Amino acid sequence: MRRLIIITFLLVQVLLADQVTLKNGDRLSGNIIKYDGKNLVLKSDLAGDVTIPWANVTGVTSTQPLNVTLKDGQRIVGIVTTDGAKFQIATKETGNVTAARDSVEYIRSDPEQKAYDTEIDRYKNPRLIDLWTGTFDLGFTQTAGNTETETFTLGANAVRATTRDKITVSYTQIYSTSNASGPNLTTANAKRGGIQYNLNLKPKMFIFGLVDLENDQFQSLDLRFAPAGGVGYHAIKNANTTLDLSLGASMDKEFFSATAAVPAGSPSLNQTYAEVLIGEQFMHKFSKTVSMTENLALYPNVSSVGNFRMNFDIAAAAAIKKWMSFQISASDRYLSDPIPGRKTNDILFTTGLHFVFAK
Repeated sequence: MRRLIIITFLLVQVLLADQVTLKNGDRLSGNIIKYDGKNLVLKSDLAGDVTIPWANVTGVTSTQPLNVTLKDGQRIVGIVTTDGAKFQIATKETGNVTAARDSVEYIRSDPEQKAYDTEIDRYKNPRLIDLWTGTFDLGFTQTAGNTETETFTLGANAVRATTRDKITVSYTQIYSTSNASGPNLTTANAKRGGIQYNLNLKPKMFIFGLVDLENDQFQSLDLRFAPAGGVGYHAIKNANTTLDLSLGASMDKEFFSATAAVPAGSPSLNQTYAEVLIGEQFMHKFSKTVSMTENLALYPNVSSVGNFRMNFDIAAAAAIKKWMSFQISASDRYLSDPIPGRKTNDILFTTGLHFVFAK
């Protein structure tokens, strides 16, 4: 009697399970989870999730409704059986629907389809905290002996891109000390950062707004606050290369520290200028592991004709792991009319490990 109960239970399980027939004639029972265009995933009570190459599957019979998506975008929901190269789908609404096996792009169970739809909806209507990707790099160098030096570098970039808009955040910092000339002195101390928002109006056109912030001890620059806005054009936009051109207007508000050449209270320490913005942003992937980015922005001064600012940033990265790469970068800030006693150019070079994050 006990054996009969066990046999009956097993037969019921088989009758209630989906069936997958393989090329070699074997049949597997379980619940069909999904077909993703390459493999069929079947959940078996004994073996767990089993992944089967689609080319090895000759027949499918389901006891549960499946969501069948065709290559033309049509989705059909119903009980699935196969007849040679054809799918027979018994739907509640329209009865039996026949589809060629080659026309089937995806198959999903109801729970798998709901999870997929939820994820697609998240991409179409993402929250502000969704879809962020970015990089973070940190460097430290120290020497000891006849001289003692320390150099600290920090860089971070984050991007949130959708089909509608794009947010970019960046930050770079360097701090260095040395006692080569006697007492321990700061030899470099600069911080640069910014945020930009792009809103696509057409496939090739966008408008943007941005704010750049900068502090540089050796330019005697306490703060540069530079909001800007304008229009842009996606000149190149594909999987391996992007080139964006931009044109707009900017305000440059500068706060400098007093120096021996420029005493406190001098009007040249705090200045506000109107500027034109002419810029381009370039990205290219040379391979799956090597890429480069480059940004150039020129700011001709409208309030003081003949003077201008230039921001230039370039970086190259070679992937070591999916989440880590080696990077070298340069960041140049040019000011045609610095305060007396200061140079026009300040360049930051950084190199080190580059960590990638994605949400």
